Amino acid sequence: MMKRRDFLSNAAIAAGGLATTSMLNCSKGSYSAAVITSDSARPGIPFGVQSGDVTSNRAIIWSRSDRPARMIVEYSTTESFGNPRRLTGPAAIESSDFTARIDLTDLPAGQKIFYRVSFQDLKDIRAYSEPVRGSFNTLPKDRRDLTLVFGGDVCGQGWGINKEFGGMKIFESMRRLQPDLFIHSGDSIYADGLIQAEVKLDDGSIWKNLTTPEKSKVAETIDEFRGNYRYNLMDENLRRFNSEVPMLAQWDDHEVRNNWYPGQILDDPRYNIKSIDLLAAHARRGFLDYMPIRFNPDDPERIYRSINYGPLVDVIMLDERSYRGPNTPNRQPVISDETAFLGSPQLEWIKQRLLTSKAVWKVIASDMPIGLVVPDAGGKFEAFANGNGPALGRELEVAELLRFIKRNRIKNIIWVTADVHYAAAHFYDPARAQFQDFSPFWEFVAGPLNAGTFGPAELDDTFGPQVKFTGIPKGMKQNRSPKDGFQFFGAIKIDGKTATMSVSLHDIEGRKVYSLDLPPQK
Repeated sequence: MMKRRDFLSNAAIAAGGLATTSMLNCSKGSYSAAVITSDSARPGIPFGVQSGDVTSNRAIIWSRSDRPARMIVEYSTTESFGNPRRLTGPAAIESSDFTARIDLTDLPAGQKIFYRVSFQDLKDIRAYSEPVRGSFNTLPKDRRDLTLVFGGDVCGQGWGINKEFGGMKIFESMRRLQPDLFIHSGDSIYADGLIQAEVKLDDGSIWKNLTTPEKSKVAETIDEFRGNYRYNLMDENLRRFNSEVPMLAQWDDHEVRNNWYPGQILDDPRYNIKSIDLLAAHARRGFLDYMPIRFNPDDPERIYRSINYGPLVDVIMLDERSYRGPNTPNRQPVISDETAFLGSPQLEWIKQRLLTSKAVWKVIASDMPIGLVVPDAGGKFEAFANGNGPALGRELEVAELLRFIKRNRIKNIIWVTADVHYAAAHFYDPARAQFQDFSPFWEFVAGPLNAGTFGPAELDDTFGPQVKFTGIPKGMKQNRSPKDGFQFFGAIKIDGKTATMSVSLHDIEGRKVYSLDLPPQK
């Protein structure tokens, strides 16, 4: 914790020097001395800071106050905050659950940026919060080494924040790699999953969770969805990680409800709201409020987007929830509204992003895997795959995209994903596939980050996937707790000189359990 004398010094800077000099009383046009009030009287920042959607010259800075307050961000290229720039941001008020963000622009490329966030109380404008610090790296315009981490699935299946266990330890393991970026592959919350105070483990010991009212029922209201994000941010490991590693966030199903799709009407007694479209609207609001996303000016609710990270990599973030058709047996012979998974507009957007990319590597962040069978109730399917055989149903979109990539000779594409709650490396080989009009590629699966372990799942031979690594043994009991150690994240390191991509999978302690070097194709 910051010492009192250090806080007073920093608060003076965060308030633009007002705490030790004077401040303008706008109503009277005169100056009056600022007041340093007690900790309980000034705004608090209980959930830390986050950065996201960082490029070579821009970054989103996010935080949340505990009351109506105005966000203030200072940033500098030195940790001592020599010659900082200061921006006054929006008011954090009830309509956004007291969250706020500022889009920093005109940042220097390839530079570590140090920032601090404070809030000015809107009821007493002389009162400022204690500043909270963070940092991130802007992406270089030249070829330098880059490190990315990826994974998904947080606080699922009843495995929440266990302080006796050390909290969500995997975020600390990822932080120690000092990555430039975190790709959050979805299931960032489990809005349909409850967190109980205690869970009895197989060995007779007790897993003890932190609990909150919002995690005692399924989320339906906007505040209940927001409460799921607030719950996760109670974890010290996650807050520390967020303060140092910028995020690219996408969503999957559990941000709303398991296996949801637009137009669905729920037959679930836990829910008073039966329209999934209304639930999804509430959930999307919570997701956008709490994730450090840069809002699209043409469509502020759009989640799919791409970020360029210099000459070495473009990251293409997909949204495989908002535009899909219903879950069906998934065997339709032609593309239709019923077989949509990405949807035609997003599919065409992906093609154009790949076609115009000048980066050596193209990383496609998919919230669901391509070749793993994810069943839904009643003989239906949740993901692309529908079992062995030719491309049918939702697989037709994949076939179209893979064919486009091959015919336009777009090289150096990998897919990263989560969802299935174990780690795996898959090589897709047209020579072993039912559909063969594509170039070989890799898909890497990572997770869960703090949830139950499942799998391994059944493979679908349509696109010829080969399992090169699986992080868990066959026959393992399902829904293992984080205490069993089967929690995984992925890491990507790109050499600035050779552009060789090294992909590795790591366990909860950060130990490398699999690695592969991929030299770029010319």
